Amino acid sequence: MPETPEPPRTGTELRRGALGTADISFFVISAAAPLTVMAGVAPVAILLGGVGAPAGYLLAGLTLAVFAIGFTTMSRHVRSGGAFYAYIARGLGKRVGIGAALLALVGYNGMEIGVYGLLGTTTADTARSLAGIDVPWLPVSLAGLALIWYGGFRSIDFGAKLLGVLLVAETGILVLLAGGVLIEGGAHGLSPGSFAPGAVLVPGTAAVLAFAFAAFTGFESTVIYRREARDPDRTIPRATYIAVAFLGLFYAFIVWTVIQAFGSEEVLTAAAEDPAGLFFTAITTYVGPWAADLMHVFIVTSVIASLLAFHNAINRYVLALAEEGVLPAALGRIHPRHGSPYLAGLAQTALGAVIVLGFALAGADPYQQLLLWVNTPGMIGLMALMLLAAIAVPVYFHRVPHAEGPWRTLVAPVTAAVLLAVAICLVVSKVGLFTMASTTVNTVLVALVPAVFAAGLVLARRLKTRRPEVYARFAEEPATATAATAPAAPAAPEGEEQPCPLPTPSSPEPASAPSTPPAPRPAR
Repeated sequence: MPETPEPPRTGTELRRGALGTADISFFVISAAAPLTVMAGVAPVAILLGGVGAPAGYLLAGLTLAVFAIGFTTMSRHVRSGGAFYAYIARGLGKRVGIGAALLALVGYNGMEIGVYGLLGTTTADTARSLAGIDVPWLPVSLAGLALIWYGGFRSIDFGAKLLGVLLVAETGILVLLAGGVLIEGGAHGLSPGSFAPGAVLVPGTAAVLAFAFAAFTGFESTVIYRREARDPDRTIPRATYIAVAFLGLFYAFIVWTVIQAFGSEEVLTAAAEDPAGLFFTAITTYVGPWAADLMHVFIVTSVIASLLAFHNAINRYVLALAEEGVLPAALGRIHPRHGSPYLAGLAQTALGAVIVLGFALAGADPYQQLLLWVNTPGMIGLMALMLLAAIAVPVYFHRVPHAEGPWRTLVAPVTAAVLLAVAICLVVSKVGLFTMASTTVNTVLVALVPAVFAAGLVLARRLKTRRPEVYARFAEEPATATAATAPAAPAAPEGEEQPCPLPTPSSPEPASAPSTPPAPRPAR
């Protein structure tokens, strides 16, 4: 069928109403890169946590589901384009919000740009495994930058369709593996022992939880697409819960089936001998060598899908900050035909190219340094943003008139804040498992997160004194025709901005999408 021509656009708007629940879910789940997370990271989780590893993914999913309750409730009231930073600014003040905005920019860029190193190594490994040829990583990574730029340049619904296809491919190959294991009954019969308390309550579970939380990074990006969503008050919460539920259940199920494929005792030996080949060995045994070849190919497409999802999320954060006046106004331009923030995408691609080329010129390893050193602080930064957002929810609803219940506005977000603080401590304490680097390098990578946030606080002070008009309108609600009729909000404490009045149902807002946690290289 011929492609339906896209309607002319004014050049001032994103493509409103372009994304449904499924489309937004594709962005979020694709950012998590399920196949890469499973084939690359899950074997290490099994090695560290034993047969109870699947339960770690369920526990992480439950924690993030609790966080999503307050997060999605606030999405009905705060409709600014800044997602995380807008929520934090409305609850905790503009200074903290600007610190969060800078942390979001660095965090999402870290989650994406480091993965270009993974793209180069997985493509090289796949070419070597399937064709016996050596492919240099740098040309692959640069070609990936151009491909991802084009995907972000096109309309958002084009990206959603592409991600839908890639996501079906990568999850489909994992379902094929699981089906083969279930049909054969595993190595010694199927056992639910992975979820028994004796298997879960072991010291290694802390390390599994650190990996599991990293595997969800980016699920919160649903709210970044609010302005492009159909019926966002329903679409955004649905997509968020679908993403959390799917990832939590799917991760736990797939890890459990791989344990069944080898047997509870044998899987630990297999994971220790060849962690990168664990999933490939399992699918070769239970499905066939052809399926292992497909898995190699789909790992590459899984990485591409993750890159595109994060690229689109970053572009919308840059767009929002350009509209706020914090970043240059040119970055807020919308393409007249595709309705995409194309200059933001071009700037993000240029930044990625500079960092990728810088690591290449320094002779750095694309996996152990470009991926792990850039990705890890990005992951920790996004978890810190979730913690700040969870804290902001009850503060915001305490100050603003609303009709929401205490479970959504107090109990769930406070519980989520406690659980997320524990999760961040787990990740930081196990950071060496993610980076495979020295203590000095790990200290620097972790310290980058508070340093970036502190730089944002300094930026906030400069804006307040030198550009007070920009500071005053930071994270404000979009103007609506009925704004004059909205109820007045109480004064904010400590001279901060007025909290947002209750928005009208017709108000719009955006959201975001995730990254692949660092992982051992796939089998060659």
